[in-house]
Amino acid sequence: MTTQARPRATREEKLEALQQQLSESVAALVTGEDWKRALTFAARFRSRSFNNTMLIYVQHYSAFDEGRVPEPTPTYVAGFQQWLSLGRHVEKGQHGYGILAPVTARFASANPSDEASWRRLSRGEKPGFGEIVKSRLIGLKPTHVWDVSQTAGEPVPEMPRPNLLRGQAPAGLWDGLADQITALGFELRLVSSAATIGGANGLTDFLAREVSVRMDMDDAAQVKTLAHELGHVLLHAPRANVISTDLAADATLHRGIAEVEAESIALMVGAAHGLDTSSYTVPYVSTWAASVAGKTPVEVVQSTAERVRTSALGILDKLDTPKVGDGNPPGLDRDALSHRAGVAPAIIGTRRDGSVLGL
Repeated sequence: MTTQARPRATREEKLEALQQQLSESVAALVTGEDWKRALTFAARFRSRSFNNTMLIYVQHYSAFDEGRVPEPTPTYVAGFQQWLSLGRHVEKGQHGYGILAPVTARFASANPSDEASWRRLSRGEKPGFGEIVKSRLIGLKPTHVWDVSQTAGEPVPEMPRPNLLRGQAPAGLWDGLADQITALGFELRLVSSAATIGGANGLTDFLAREVSVRMDMDDAAQVKTLAHELGHVLLHAPRANVISTDLAADATLHRGIAEVEAESIALMVGAAHGLDTSSYTVPYVSTWAASVAGKTPVEVVQSTAERVRTSALGILDKLDTPKVGDGNPPGLDRDALSHRAGVAPAIIGTRRDGSVLGL
Protein backbone atom coordinates (compact mmCIF):
# COMPACT_ATOMS: atom_id res chain seq x y z
CA MET A 1 0.00 0.00 0.00
CA THR A 2 1.37 3.44 -0.92
CA THR A 3 1.94 6.20 1.63
CA GLN A 4 -0.95 8.09 0.02
CA ALA A 5 -3.39 5.20 0.15
CA ARG A 6 -2.76 4.18 3.77
CA PRO A 7 -4.16 7.33 5.47
CA ARG A 8 -7.30 7.11 3.33
CA ALA A 9 -7.73 3.44 4.26
CA THR A 10 -7.32 4.32 7.94
CA ARG A 11 -9.88 7.09 7.57
CA GLU A 12 -12.32 4.67 5.93
CA GLU A 13 -11.89 2.28 8.84
CA LYS A 14 -12.60 5.06 11.33
CA LEU A 15 -15.69 6.17 9.42
CA GLU A 16 -16.92 2.59 9.32
CA ALA A 17 -16.42 2.33 13.09
CA LEU A 18 -18.34 5.58 13.57
CA GLN A 19 -21.21 4.24 11.48
CA GLN A 20 -21.33 1.11 13.63
CA GLN A 21 -21.26 3.23 16.78
CA LEU A 22 -24.16 5.31 15.48
CA SER A 23 -26.19 2.17 14.73
CA GLU A 24 -25.56 0.86 18.24
CA SER A 25 -26.47 4.20 19.84
CA VAL A 26 -29.70 4.41 17.85
CA ALA A 27 -30.52 0.80 18.75
CA ALA A 28 -29.97 1.48 22.46
CA LEU A 29 -32.25 4.51 22.30
CA VAL A 30 -35.15 3.15 20.25
CA THR A 31 -35.39 -0.19 22.07
CA GLY A 32 -35.91 1.51 25.43
CA GLU A 33 -39.30 1.59 27.12
CA ASP A 34 -39.35 5.41 27.18
CA TRP A 35 -39.03 5.50 23.39
CA LYS A 36 -41.82 2.95 22.94
CA ARG A 37 -44.13 4.89 25.25
CA ALA A 38 -43.39 8.12 23.41
CA LEU A 39 -44.11 6.56 20.01
CA THR A 40 -47.30 4.95 21.30
CA PHE A 41 -48.43 8.28 22.69
CA ALA A 42 -47.65 10.13 19.45
CA ALA A 43 -49.46 7.48 17.39
CA ARG A 44 -52.70 8.17 19.24
CA PHE A 45 -52.87 11.68 17.76
CA ARG A 46 -54.00 12.55 14.27
CA SER A 47 -52.78 15.36 12.08
CA ARG A 48 -55.08 18.35 11.87
CA SER A 49 -56.20 20.26 8.80
CA PHE A 50 -54.85 23.76 8.30
CA ASN A 51 -58.22 25.28 9.21
CA ASN A 52 -58.45 23.28 12.44
CA THR A 53 -54.87 24.18 13.29
CA MET A 54 -55.77 27.85 13.02
CA LEU A 55 -58.92 27.34 15.11
CA ILE A 56 -56.94 25.60 17.85
CA TYR A 57 -54.22 28.25 17.84
CA VAL A 58 -56.62 31.21 18.10
CA GLN A 59 -58.70 29.65 20.87
CA HIS A 60 -55.63 28.55 22.82
CA TYR A 61 -54.14 32.04 22.66
CA SER A 62 -57.43 33.44 23.94
CA ALA A 63 -57.29 30.96 26.83
CA PHE A 64 -53.74 32.10 27.57
CA ASP A 65 -54.86 35.74 27.50
CA GLU A 66 -57.53 34.87 30.06
CA GLY A 67 -55.01 33.06 32.27
CA ARG A 68 -56.52 29.58 31.77
CA VAL A 69 -53.38 28.02 30.22
CA PRO A 70 -49.72 28.74 31.07
CA GLU A 71 -48.26 29.07 27.55
CA PRO A 72 -49.45 31.00 24.45
CA THR A 73 -48.82 28.12 22.04
CA PRO A 74 -50.64 24.75 22.14
CA THR A 75 -48.61 21.54 22.16
CA TYR A 76 -50.53 18.25 22.24
CA VAL A 77 -54.29 18.39 21.62
CA ALA A 78 -56.78 15.52 21.79
CA GLY A 79 -60.43 14.75 22.43
CA PHE A 80 -61.94 14.08 25.85
CA GLN A 81 -61.96 10.30 25.45
CA GLN A 82 -58.51 10.27 23.88
CA TRP A 83 -57.06 11.94 26.97
CA LEU A 84 -58.80 9.39 29.18
CA SER A 85 -57.28 6.55 27.14
CA LEU A 86 -53.85 8.06 27.82
CA GLY A 87 -54.40 8.19 31.57
CA ARG A 88 -55.18 11.91 31.72
CA HIS A 89 -58.41 13.85 32.32
CA VAL A 90 -59.62 17.34 31.47
CA GLU A 91 -59.41 19.58 34.51
CA LYS A 92 -62.57 21.13 35.89
CA GLY A 93 -63.39 24.52 34.36
CA GLN A 94 -61.33 24.03 31.18
CA HIS A 95 -63.23 24.73 27.97
CA GLY A 96 -62.48 22.71 24.86
CA TYR A 97 -61.47 24.23 21.56
CA GLY A 98 -64.12 23.88 18.89
CA ILE A 99 -62.97 22.31 15.62
CA LEU A 100 -64.63 20.70 12.61
CA ALA A 101 -64.46 16.92 12.45
CA PRO A 102 -65.01 15.03 9.19
CA VAL A 103 -68.17 12.98 8.69
CA THR A 104 -67.70 10.00 6.39
CA ALA A 105 -69.97 7.37 4.91
CA ARG A 106 -69.40 4.08 3.11
CA PHE A 107 -70.17 3.76 -0.58
CA ALA A 108 -70.18 0.62 -2.73
CA SER A 109 -69.95 -0.03 -6.45
CA ALA A 110 -69.64 -3.01 -8.74
CA ASN A 111 -68.20 -0.74 -11.43
CA PRO A 112 -65.82 1.70 -9.67
CA SER A 113 -64.86 3.56 -12.88
CA ASP A 114 -68.49 4.70 -13.28
CA GLU A 115 -69.10 7.51 -10.79
CA ALA A 116 -72.87 7.14 -11.13
CA SER A 117 -72.71 3.52 -9.95
CA TRP A 118 -71.61 4.33 -6.39
CA ARG A 119 -74.35 3.93 -3.76
CA ARG A 120 -74.28 4.85 -0.09
CA LEU A 121 -74.47 1.96 2.36
CA SER A 122 -76.72 2.35 5.39
CA ARG A 123 -75.43 1.62 8.90
CA GLY A 124 -74.61 -2.09 9.18
CA GLU A 125 -75.35 -2.79 5.52
CA LYS A 126 -72.93 -5.12 3.77
CA PRO A 127 -71.80 -4.63 0.15
CA GLY A 128 -73.10 -6.91 -2.56
CA PHE A 129 -71.05 -9.67 -4.15
CA GLY A 130 -68.13 -8.21 -6.16
CA GLU A 131 -68.71 -4.64 -4.97
CA ILE A 132 -65.86 -2.33 -3.99
CA VAL A 133 -66.29 -0.26 -0.81
CA LYS A 134 -64.83 3.19 -0.16
CA SER A 135 -65.32 5.81 2.53
CA ARG A 136 -66.11 9.33 1.39
CA LEU A 137 -66.34 12.68 3.15
CA ILE A 138 -69.98 13.80 3.25
CA GLY A 139 -69.78 16.70 5.68
CA LEU A 140 -68.35 18.22 8.84
CA LYS A 141 -69.50 18.26 12.44
CA PRO A 142 -68.41 20.35 15.43
CA THR A 143 -66.34 18.67 18.13
CA HIS A 144 -63.90 19.73 20.85
CA VAL A 145 -60.28 19.10 21.76
CA TRP A 146 -58.19 20.10 24.77
CA ASP A 147 -54.50 20.96 25.05
CA VAL A 148 -52.33 18.89 27.39
CA SER A 149 -51.97 21.93 29.65
CA GLN A 150 -55.72 21.68 30.32
CA THR A 151 -55.40 18.12 31.58
CA ALA A 152 -53.90 16.26 34.52
CA GLY A 153 -52.86 12.67 35.13
CA GLU A 154 -50.14 10.36 33.85
CA PRO A 155 -46.95 12.12 32.67
CA VAL A 156 -46.73 12.71 28.94
CA PRO A 157 -43.78 10.72 27.52
CA GLU A 158 -41.41 12.98 25.64
CA MET A 159 -39.40 12.05 22.58
CA PRO A 160 -35.66 12.64 23.06
CA ARG A 161 -34.69 16.06 21.78
CA PRO A 162 -31.41 16.95 20.10
CA ASN A 163 -29.22 19.33 22.10
CA LEU A 164 -27.62 22.15 20.12
CA LEU A 165 -23.84 22.02 20.18
CA ARG A 166 -21.96 24.59 22.20
CA GLY A 167 -18.56 26.19 21.78
CA GLN A 168 -16.15 26.96 18.99
CA ALA A 169 -15.96 25.21 15.64
CA PRO A 170 -12.76 23.49 14.47
CA ALA A 171 -10.48 25.99 12.75
CA GLY A 172 -11.09 26.39 9.04
CA LEU A 173 -13.94 23.86 8.85
CA TRP A 174 -16.68 26.39 8.07
CA ASP A 175 -14.70 27.87 5.16
CA GLY A 176 -13.84 24.46 3.77
CA LEU A 177 -17.44 23.24 3.82
CA ALA A 178 -18.73 26.56 2.44
CA ASP A 179 -16.26 26.31 -0.46
CA GLN A 180 -17.60 22.87 -1.38
CA ILE A 181 -21.21 24.08 -1.30
CA THR A 182 -20.53 27.08 -3.54
CA ALA A 183 -18.41 24.94 -5.88
CA LEU A 184 -21.51 22.82 -6.46
CA GLY A 185 -23.41 25.91 -7.63
CA PHE A 186 -25.32 26.72 -4.44
CA GLU A 187 -25.43 30.15 -2.83
CA LEU A 188 -24.80 30.23 0.93
CA ARG A 189 -27.21 32.42 2.93
CA LEU A 190 -26.74 33.33 6.58
CA VAL A 191 -30.08 34.03 8.27
CA SER A 192 -30.76 35.67 11.60
CA SER A 193 -32.84 32.94 13.24
CA ALA A 194 -34.71 29.67 12.77
CA ALA A 195 -37.94 31.59 12.21
CA THR A 196 -36.54 32.83 8.90
CA ILE A 197 -36.32 29.28 7.53
CA GLY A 198 -39.41 27.67 9.00
CA GLY A 199 -37.98 26.73 12.39
CA ALA A 200 -35.02 24.73 11.10
CA ASN A 201 -31.33 25.13 11.87
CA GLY A 202 -30.51 24.94 8.17
CA LEU A 203 -32.31 24.56 4.87
CA THR A 204 -31.36 23.44 1.36
CA ASP A 205 -33.53 24.84 -1.41
CA PHE A 206 -32.85 22.92 -4.62
CA LEU A 207 -35.08 25.10 -6.78
CA ALA A 208 -33.39 28.35 -5.73
CA ARG A 209 -30.03 26.54 -5.32
CA GLU A 210 -29.54 28.07 -1.90
CA VAL A 211 -28.27 26.73 1.41
CA SER A 212 -29.35 28.69 4.48
CA VAL A 213 -27.91 28.41 8.00
CA ARG A 214 -29.18 30.27 11.06
CA MET A 215 -26.55 32.36 12.80
CA ASP A 216 -28.04 32.58 16.31
CA MET A 217 -26.26 29.35 17.35
CA ASP A 218 -22.76 28.67 18.64
CA ASP A 219 -20.06 28.18 16.02
CA ALA A 220 -19.96 24.42 16.61
CA ALA A 221 -23.69 24.09 15.88
CA GLN A 222 -23.39 26.25 12.77
CA VAL A 223 -20.58 24.21 11.26
CA LYS A 224 -22.37 20.94 12.09
CA THR A 225 -25.47 22.29 10.33
CA LEU A 226 -23.39 23.31 7.31
CA ALA A 227 -21.99 19.77 7.04
CA HIS A 228 -25.56 18.42 7.26
CA GLU A 229 -26.74 20.69 4.42
CA LEU A 230 -23.71 19.75 2.30
CA GLY A 231 -24.83 16.14 2.75
CA HIS A 232 -28.23 17.07 1.30
CA VAL A 233 -26.60 18.89 -1.64
CA LEU A 234 -24.40 15.90 -2.47
CA LEU A 235 -26.98 13.14 -2.06
CA HIS A 236 -30.47 14.50 -2.50
CA ALA A 237 -30.52 16.98 -5.36
CA PRO A 238 -33.08 15.98 -8.04
CA ARG A 239 -31.17 14.65 -11.03
CA ALA A 240 -32.91 14.63 -14.38
CA ASN A 241 -32.19 11.82 -16.85
CA VAL A 242 -30.16 9.86 -14.30
CA ILE A 243 -31.09 6.34 -13.26
CA SER A 244 -30.76 6.36 -9.46
CA THR A 245 -30.13 3.42 -7.18
CA ASP A 246 -33.09 2.21 -5.15
CA LEU A 247 -31.67 3.81 -2.02
CA ALA A 248 -31.04 7.12 -3.74
CA ALA A 249 -34.60 7.10 -5.03
CA ASP A 250 -35.85 6.26 -1.54
CA ALA A 251 -33.92 9.19 -0.08
CA THR A 252 -35.43 11.54 -2.63
CA LEU A 253 -38.95 10.33 -1.90
CA HIS A 254 -38.70 9.80 1.85
CA ARG A 255 -37.49 12.67 4.01
CA GLY A 256 -36.68 10.30 6.87
CA ILE A 257 -33.94 8.55 4.89
CA ALA A 258 -32.58 11.85 3.57
CA GLU A 259 -32.33 13.30 7.08
CA VAL A 260 -30.62 10.17 8.42
CA GLU A 261 -28.03 10.37 5.64
CA ALA A 262 -27.35 14.10 5.97
CA GLU A 263 -27.03 14.02 9.77
CA SER A 264 -24.83 10.91 9.68
CA ILE A 265 -22.49 12.72 7.31
CA ALA A 266 -22.40 15.67 9.72
CA LEU A 267 -21.41 13.32 12.56
CA MET A 268 -18.55 11.83 10.56
CA VAL A 269 -17.19 15.15 9.29
CA GLY A 270 -17.35 16.54 12.81
CA ALA A 271 -15.70 13.48 14.37
CA ALA A 272 -12.82 13.68 11.90
CA HIS A 273 -12.14 17.15 13.34
CA GLY A 274 -12.55 16.18 16.99
CA LEU A 275 -16.09 17.59 17.21
CA ASP A 276 -18.53 15.30 19.05
CA THR A 277 -22.01 15.84 17.60
CA SER A 278 -23.62 12.74 19.15
CA SER A 279 -25.77 14.64 21.68
CA TYR A 280 -27.58 16.19 18.72
CA THR A 281 -27.15 13.52 16.06
CA VAL A 282 -28.33 10.37 17.86
CA PRO A 283 -31.80 11.68 18.89
CA TYR A 284 -32.18 13.43 15.52
CA VAL A 285 -31.28 10.35 13.49
CA SER A 286 -33.37 8.08 15.72
CA THR A 287 -36.50 10.17 15.30
CA TRP A 288 -36.23 10.42 11.51
CA ALA A 289 -35.25 6.76 11.12
CA ALA A 290 -38.36 5.76 13.08
CA SER A 291 -40.52 7.54 10.49
CA VAL A 292 -39.53 5.18 7.65
CA ALA A 293 -42.26 2.61 7.12
CA GLY A 294 -41.28 -1.03 6.79
CA LYS A 295 -37.84 -0.72 8.43
CA THR A 296 -36.58 -0.49 11.97
CA PRO A 297 -34.54 2.63 12.80
CA VAL A 298 -31.37 0.54 12.99
CA GLU A 299 -32.06 -0.98 9.56
CA VAL A 300 -32.46 2.52 8.11
CA VAL A 301 -29.12 3.66 9.57
CA GLN A 302 -27.34 0.53 8.39
CA SER A 303 -28.84 0.64 4.89
CA THR A 304 -27.50 4.17 4.40
CA ALA A 305 -24.00 3.36 5.68
CA GLU A 306 -22.17 3.02 2.37
CA ARG A 307 -23.59 6.19 0.81
CA VAL A 308 -22.85 8.10 4.01
CA ARG A 309 -19.29 6.79 4.33
CA THR A 310 -18.45 7.45 0.67
CA SER A 311 -19.85 10.98 0.82
CA ALA A 312 -18.08 11.77 4.09
CA LEU A 313 -14.78 10.58 2.63
CA GLY A 314 -15.29 12.76 -0.42
CA ILE A 315 -15.93 15.81 1.77
CA LEU A 316 -12.94 15.12 4.01
CA ASP A 317 -10.60 14.59 1.06
CA LYS A 318 -11.40 18.11 -0.15
CA LEU A 319 -10.75 19.74 3.23
CA ASP A 320 -7.28 21.03 4.15
CA THR A 321 -8.28 21.46 7.79
CA PRO A 322 -6.37 19.85 10.69
CA LYS A 323 -7.99 16.51 11.45
CA VAL A 324 -7.66 13.94 14.20
CA GLY A 325 -4.88 11.37 13.86
CA ASP A 326 -4.87 8.93 10.97
CA GLY A 327 -3.31 6.08 12.93
CA ASN A 328 0.32 7.19 12.68
CA PRO A 329 2.20 8.13 15.89
CA PRO A 330 2.11 11.86 16.73
CA GLY A 331 5.26 13.72 15.74
CA LEU A 332 6.17 11.34 12.96
CA ASP A 333 7.99 13.30 10.24
CA ARG A 334 6.80 11.53 7.10
CA ASP A 335 8.74 13.77 4.75
CA ALA A 336 11.99 13.04 6.57
CA LEU A 337 11.29 9.31 6.58
CA SER A 338 10.42 9.39 2.90
CA HIS A 339 13.61 11.24 1.98
CA ARG A 340 15.72 8.83 4.03
CA ALA A 341 14.13 5.98 2.12
CA GLY A 342 14.75 7.77 -1.17
CA VAL A 343 11.04 8.34 -1.81
CA ALA A 344 9.58 11.75 -2.59
CA PRO A 345 6.40 12.68 -0.71
CA ALA A 346 3.23 12.23 -2.70
CA ILE A 347 1.43 15.48 -3.59
CA ILE A 348 -2.27 15.21 -2.84
CA GLY A 349 -3.45 18.80 -3.22
CA THR A 350 -2.86 22.44 -2.49
CA ARG A 351 -3.84 24.73 0.34
CA ARG A 352 -5.89 27.85 -0.18
CA ASP A 353 -2.73 29.98 -0.10
CA GLY A 354 -1.41 28.00 -3.08
CA SER A 355 1.22 26.02 -1.14
CA VAL A 356 1.57 22.33 -1.84
CA LEU A 357 0.05 19.86 0.57
CA GLY A 358 2.22 16.72 0.64
CA LEU A 359 1.91 13.39 2.35
